[in-house]
Amino acid sequence: MEVTFLGTSGAIPTIQRNPSAIMVHREGDQLLFDVGEGTQRQMIQFSTGFDISMIFFTHLHGDHVLGLPGLLQTLNFNERTSPLHIYTPAGTTDNIENLLKATGTTPEYRTQIHDASPGQTVVEAEEYSVHCFETDHQTQSVGYALVEDQRKGRFNRKRAEELGVPVGPKFQQLHEGSSVELEGGTVVYSEEVVGESRPGRRIVYTGDTRPTDSVVSAASNADLLIHESMFSEEHSDRAQYTAHSTAQQAANIARRADVKRLALTHISSRYAHDVTPLKAEAAEIFGEGAFIPEDGDSIRIPYPDVGQ
Repeated sequence: MEVTFLGTSGAIPTIQRNPSAIMVHREGDQLLFDVGEGTQRQMIQFSTGFDISMIFFTHLHGDHVLGLPGLLQTLNFNERTSPLHIYTPAGTTDNIENLLKATGTTPEYRTQIHDASPGQTVVEAEEYSVHCFETDHQTQSVGYALVEDQRKGRFNRKRAEELGVPVGPKFQQLHEGSSVELEGGTVVYSEEVVGESRPGRRIVYTGDTRPTDSVVSAASNADLLIHESMFSEEHSDRAQYTAHSTAQQAANIARRADVKRLALTHISSRYAHDVTPLKAEAAEIFGEGAFIPEDGDSIRIPYPDVGQ
């Protein structure tokens, strides 16, 4: 699984940073979270491809949604035929439809727009799901958690051979959880040769939000928390007034949730030339696990039992 940061700026784009957009590649699926203006150009520049499986909006402020019409038109020019599913906070589907109508965006492929409500599992895919959680941004807003299913335990081939299991299909049957009968009638049970199930990976994206307990809950033990950090503590009053977070607040959320890594995004243009204040605040709370990605940065998310 790989995360590409297509846009990491706050409301105002800068030379260095585009408005919000995060691409997650998972085993052939491409999930795009928010589509700030110019996202399709970022996708070209950073070679993510356009084979998008689903789009998820955290909220409909312009810096998170204005790239959608152009992107859908490009997909149409590229002769896309498969349906595209779009998820948006409950009660905002009409807004998305009106945005597409206003820009004359009528793709030939089918687009389906779905409500996303806190507490809802919006996607149930093979081996993973996407859950929606509450955020606090003075508008209809949500965050998303991509959660992989538990994986099968490790198969102990040496033990299986010791028990007399012949190399071949019976190995697979045991690994899938079934027992097998050997010549002579001996039964070997799966739990004799397969270890405990192993955790999958969890990525959590907040979109714009004040610090909130719902993020702590959604991000518990996450491999990666992508949390907005528009301001430093010097501007904490501004953050509270505009329903954003400081880097220190984001780091506190990450520490409480016991996440492995914290990506700070939605960086205010006032830090266009120096993000040191944000880095320092987050590092003081969360240490080396906190980082501020640049546009185009990609990181791989290893399985928890594999390590970095």
